[in-house]
Amino acid sequence: MCASTQSTDFEFAALEEAKNYRRALLDEFAPHLHGHVLEVGAGVGQLTAELLRQPRIAELISIEPEDGYCSRLRERFENHNVHHGTVADLHSDTHWNAIVSVNVLEHIETDQEELNTYCQLLRPAQGALCLFVPARPELYAPIDKDFGHFRRYKRLELRRKLEAAGFEILKLRYYNSVGYFAWWLGFCVLRNRGFSPVSVRLFDRAIFPLVHGFESRISPPPFGQSLLAISIAR
Repeated sequence: MCASTQSTDFEFAALEEAKNYRRALLDEFAPHLHGHVLEVGAGVGQLTAELLRQPRIAELISIEPEDGYCSRLRERFENHNVHHGTVADLHSDTHWNAIVSVNVLEHIETDQEELNTYCQLLRPAQGALCLFVPARPELYAPIDKDFGHFRRYKRLELRRKLEAAGFEILKLRYYNSVGYFAWWLGFCVLRNRGFSPVSVRLFDRAIFPLVHGFESRISPPPFGQSLLAISIAR
């Protein structure tokens, strides 16, 4: 195994600890997760495992462009349909009820084209795009470059791109305000180049539930580490 693969595996191992974080995301998306659902950029399947537990999803297909990740997905989920490639390679007459794209769009240089394709796939069923991306350009750090991120998004920028693609936005808000400061300190100031499993576990178990409860039930934050968007293809 090469050094870069070892590094990537370490990051996945650390992010595996973000269990409450993933479940909270799925709770946000759950009202739109039914029928035929497409997961874009499945990685090693951390979110896939949660999607497969959604009772209203009749069919889930996961797309992943990396050969190694596809192999691992197929080993982990033996009876699950994994498509090697991107949405541009997808040839299907399926009327998609939802597309889930979590921390994927920032890896795509031509992100407007990607959003246009999502809308084309969803339009026949007026399906929903469940989108999650890193936020705030001032937080762009060396670790973003390491991960292959072309950008971090402003809310207005993402709104314009979604509307230009043909989406009607139902929800668009910043997510995880405390994570904003943690990312700034850890990756912009201290310039760390990786995640600590202990730190991720501590944040996920002790801090995130309180932050998310306040932000989702009382007051959406004016800034955050990420942006969450739910939009309907028209």
